Amino acid sequence: MKAPGILALIGCLATVTEPKIYTRCKLAKIFARAGLDNYQGFSLGNWICMAYYESHYNTTAQTVLEDGSTDYGIFQINSYTWCRHAKLQEKNHCHVACSALLTDDLTDAIICAKKIVKETEGMNYWQGWKKHCEGRELSEWKKGCEVS
Repeated sequence: MKAPGILALIGCLATVTEPKIYTRCKLAKIFARAGLDNYQGFSLGNWICMAYYESHYNTTAQTVLEDGSTDYGIFQINSYTWCRHAKLQEKNHCHVACSALLTDDLTDAIICAKKIVKETEGMNYWQGWKKHCEGRELSEWKKGCEVS
């Protein structure tokens, strides 16, 4: 009789975190509440567009790069410079564990993304933004989302 209970407990402990893929409008609301609209001169459309092309709004997105570092989360923030994965040579400028960038709670990811924009060349850090969003009319990204 104890075996089924133990197996159920093991099953609960072994569950894998399901990816959270936000909708465009849900992200627009989260980003607006977090003060991203016009942060460092970048409209809300810039942030929504960038998040789409970096992760397709997937909070658990991870991309291993040729240099051995990994990009994490909805903004694809790199482990070598911005977050701590476990390697001593990592700079961890955002003072955050990379795993914190993979959760449904976007607070750490947004704080780090703001730091990146403020301390580097704006949104040029993100290749997805440079290729698909920079210099384009981006008001469509928040259209119908009930954000100002």
